[in-house]
Amino acid sequence: QVQLVESGGGLVQTGGSLRLSCVASRSILGFNSMGWFRQVPGNQRELVARITRDGIRNYADSVQGRFTFSGDYAKNTLYLQMNSLKPEDTAVYYCNAEVSGAGYWGQGTQVTVSS
Repeated sequence: QVQLVESGGGLVQTGGSLRLSCVASRSILGFNSMGWFRQVPGNQRELVARITRDGIRNYADSVQGRFTFSGDYAKNTLYLQMNSLKPEDTAVYYCNAEVSGAGYWGQGTQVTVSS
């Protein structure tokens, strides 16, 4: 069982930056993958960025070059640095982890980008 808690969302102007954090209840070193997804009401949850245990990183085309994620293993934390934000980035952002074939989700954090 893994609990994930996101934070760092908020309201920002177009072109601004936010850093999201996802804190896991235990070490993330053994996770098969961790990443970020986002969801707009009425839409499917979509992949934003993900890293696998073997280091493969994937970013959605829409955020490539603007978003970067990193981890602090000592703090069991995954970060998503979001730069050059656009109104279309507005969504609820969810942390995700895959561990031994099971998927876990955080509660989500709202990101709103004003135009």
